[in-house]
Amino acid sequence: MNTPPVLRQVGRVHVEIESRRLLYFGGCDYYRLARHPQVLAAACLALAADGLNVAASRITTGNHPLYPRLEAALAAWAGRTDAAVVPCGYAANAVALQALADRITHVFLDERAHPSLGDAACQIKAPLRTFRHRDPTHLAALLRNLRPQACPAVLTDGLCARDGSLAPLAAYAKLLAQRGWLVVDDAHGLGLLGKHGRGTPEHCGLRFPRLVHVGTLSKAFGAYGGVIFAPPRILRRLRTASRQYAGSTPCPLPLVAAALAAIDLLRTDPGFRSRLETNTSHAKARLRSAGVALPDTPSPILSVSVRNPSAVIRLRNRLIEQGIFPSLVRYPGGPQAGYFRFVLSSEHTRRQIDGLVDVLLQTDGLEPLSSL
Repeated sequence: MNTPPVLRQVGRVHVEIESRRLLYFGGCDYYRLARHPQVLAAACLALAADGLNVAASRITTGNHPLYPRLEAALAAWAGRTDAAVVPCGYAANAVALQALADRITHVFLDERAHPSLGDAACQIKAPLRTFRHRDPTHLAALLRNLRPQACPAVLTDGLCARDGSLAPLAAYAKLLAQRGWLVVDDAHGLGLLGKHGRGTPEHCGLRFPRLVHVGTLSKAFGAYGGVIFAPPRILRRLRTASRQYAGSTPCPLPLVAAALAAIDLLRTDPGFRSRLETNTSHAKARLRSAGVALPDTPSPILSVSVRNPSAVIRLRNRLIEQGIFPSLVRYPGGPQAGYFRFVLSSEHTRRQIDGLVDVLLQTDGLEPLSSL
């Protein structure tokens, strides 16, 4: 396996690599809040006031006042009555599934779901089947084999980080009807999609009483930690029955304060979301007008591949020549040879975005990842 490059972020849209500064369209900090002055100031104040961490589980002596404050802020953001914050986004799926474990008889997992969902599913003592990526028809065929008293759980990403496509959540919910749970890892949708930024379920207009909606604070909110939205009885169960929740030290306090500041920024300044929507629409319109068939979603993710190894090298070199970091990634769920994954942010300028698009349109054999 190739060693990933060592990068140092400089400012909000550049990185430094081997003493060279390059424009950065990587990562998932969609609003660049991880380096926003107000977010950093909140983290510094909390560090000075409360130290790094509570060094204890929340169910013992570690339930600092910042944690329920963050849960209340997230619940208000999502239009819920409660939320549960856990140490990281990867762990959030495991904690959520532990809360559901005694209610689930079968687990159905999207074949390209994030590894955290697969790891979480393996801890449930129930039969596990995978279904074809974003394929309600295949899922329906599998569900038809269940007995009437079965209680299945369907596990999927909301917004797929691989290519920016969206899961057909409404179709999955219709298949489950009155007898199962829908668990959505919305790490890339929360804070990004929907009228109020509540994520993929809001964007899809989903109304489903047995939805477990899982997110992270490390992407749109620029901080760190995981969050779980679920019916109140499931959150109560989570706080009493999840061994991972009970046995973990919660998020470092400066990062909790940073998340609170980030939520407040996004809540009070609609410019972040409007700028990102404008940047995304502009880039995709230019690429589509040139014949690049990108997924028809509002996601700011632009994932492309080229047809042969020599073309990959040429595109990589061309990007560097134009002062752009070549975001060639190899990640679970993507092609084995890798692909170029570019992420637009609210803080990129029109000129910077046009520079990226110009390079891509000069590349022979460019294909959107979703068509591969």
